[in-house]
Amino acid sequence: MKKKINWLSNQHPNYGKHKKCNELFPKKISSITRSFHREIPGYKISPLKNLSSLAEMLHIGGIWVKDESSRLSLNSFKVLGGSYAIYRFLKKKVGMTNEELNYKQLISLEFRKKTGHITFATATDGNHGRGVAWAANKLGHKSVIYVHENTSKPRIEAIRSYGAEVKIINGTYDDAVSQINIDAQNNNWEIISDTSWPGYQEIPTWIMQGYTTMISEIQEQFSAQGLIRPTHIFIQAGVGALAASVIGHYQSLLENNAPISIVVEPNNAACLFNSMKKNDGKPHNFPGKLDTIMAGLACGDPSPIAWQILIEAADYFISAPDYIAAKGMRVYAVPLREDPFIVSGESGAVTLSILMEIMENPELLTLKEKLKLNKESQVLLINTEGNTDPINFRKIVWEGFDPIPF
Repeated sequence: MKKKINWLSNQHPNYGKHKKCNELFPKKISSITRSFHREIPGYKISPLKNLSSLAEMLHIGGIWVKDESSRLSLNSFKVLGGSYAIYRFLKKKVGMTNEELNYKQLISLEFRKKTGHITFATATDGNHGRGVAWAANKLGHKSVIYVHENTSKPRIEAIRSYGAEVKIINGTYDDAVSQINIDAQNNNWEIISDTSWPGYQEIPTWIMQGYTTMISEIQEQFSAQGLIRPTHIFIQAGVGALAASVIGHYQSLLENNAPISIVVEPNNAACLFNSMKKNDGKPHNFPGKLDTIMAGLACGDPSPIAWQILIEAADYFISAPDYIAAKGMRVYAVPLREDPFIVSGESGAVTLSILMEIMENPELLTLKEKLKLNKESQVLLINTEGNTDPINFRKIVWEGFDPIPF
């Protein structure tokens, strides 16, 4: 049976007030985070790719893909958040909160003597843990990364390649988050988590701020094309940190001229959609095994601090079946003539296919009209990951795993 694409608009009373957006994402934050990331050896702007032929076919003004598949050779945007959070943590630890440090200072023996030996820890579906492990390794510290039992072997090995100790936890991503919170206290580890909980909000805020480097780059790249901004953003979500970062910062930066925003999740892990549907202002757990090919989005509990941003600023929420993500991977891999080839993992591709469904599926005509998608639209997508799981990538792109049902 063909599973449905579900959608709803933001009906929360705080929608449009933007108090939390302005508080967590001041206008200059992306220039601050980008200044830090520029210091990292190997940093370069990830490309903004133009799918002009597909845009023409769909009768849209433009489709622009921020391609994070080559970010610092880690195949994911996640390193932007983890590295910036560790930087902010280290500055605070040595009492240098109001000073900006360069990369050479951070890796110096003198600075390391001040910080002492630290073990950074986090729970992950793969990409965030890899980013934390990479950053800890570069700065001369240890890391312990907890993954859930369904995490693929290639993702685990990628984390271990940066010297991290990886522990596999029975259950889901949310079970791994709960367990590492307990073990970190017992072992004196420092948690660098992209999700928040009561009493733990500062580091998740720094992670979300770290992601805004992408916004600085995107706006520079749009300007080079003679465009002021995107008119629409389709952004995928797990706990909601990336979605809150992109939507919240654009809202703070452009205020009433911010793009229309659409948050996309898997049907089987739609914790944000589920929370918005209940519409009582609280983040709600999505129960079950979170069984989805979109491993990076398989989260049952929203990040409370990200949720506060999204109820203020996100315009629409969509939950999608797995075959949508699989189709998106194949479209990126086999583009129309003159469009660029893009390597995209399951979590990175779902927004492209959702956009196509909205433009081509008569059942979604009402949503298309509400979004005002037309020849004047300039749509921004973020390919959040490349080929982070080669085995599943080949199953989907080569063997046609998870085809569109008829």
